[in-house]
Amino acid sequence: MYPPATPPREVKIGDAAAFAGTTPCAIRHYHQIGLLPEPARGGDGRRRYGYDDMVRLLWIRKMSDAGISLDDMRAAFDEARDVGDVLGRLEETLVAREADILRQRAAVQRLRSVGSPLGLLSPMVTDRLSHLPPGALRPADLDALLITERIFGPLGSAVQADVFIILATHPDLRAEADRLDAADAALDDTVHPHDPRVGELAAQHCAHHKALIEAIEAAGLDLAEENLFEIDDAEASGDEDARMSAFEAVTKMPYDFSPARTRCMELTAQLMAVAAQGE
Repeated sequence: MYPPATPPREVKIGDAAAFAGTTPCAIRHYHQIGLLPEPARGGDGRRRYGYDDMVRLLWIRKMSDAGISLDDMRAAFDEARDVGDVLGRLEETLVAREADILRQRAAVQRLRSVGSPLGLLSPMVTDRLSHLPPGALRPADLDALLITERIFGPLGSAVQADVFIILATHPDLRAEADRLDAADAALDDTVHPHDPRVGELAAQHCAHHKALIEAIEAAGLDLAEENLFEIDDAEASGDEDARMSAFEAVTKMPYDFSPARTRCMELTAQLMAVAAQGE
């Protein structure tokens, strides 16, 4: 018969972590935040953990598995807050997590059905473009929609999607857009902002924008936009104040545009504003 094992009076941090099902790094963190009192060090300079320490570690592990935050654990141990309050906060957290999981599952389902990164955008944008054949949208188109959604929200991106619908279905307008993009790229730092080519290109951009608007109206896409505004009003979550403003978002999105290209964009906006006033 083997003699019964004699339990140690104290153990090192590695043994304590192994028994509690955690890590030495986590235990050290508990010491730092005051969740677990730091025991005295032995003659070899190492910490030694006794019975009470192990009990505290086991309770920490149980509460962690239940989803209780470290701050709430500390309050519970200190009896500074009613347990019911802690559990109420935990339930709110779990409800929020459930909502996040539902959103994530919906995003995965959209990705499966769409079969492209388009499924990662909001349902309003995805639905707007779902009828287009595979490959109709270019990576740069998706990039633009992604940025617009970040700055102006799903509604702004869904409205912008009309442009990409027209470009995908009108080869002549797509070809002109490609030509203008190449001309924009040619406005590098070697081109003076007041070079005559800058103004000429701005006028061409304005004419192309007018052609896009006409095509959007001819396709009836502008009328469908009214439904987008109704959907956006119905789905408003009330957290708009928590989202940065469009102006703030624009100032944080970097673009490597030369002075000439920046001036071309400014002139294009001015020409479009004048054209809109004349209509």
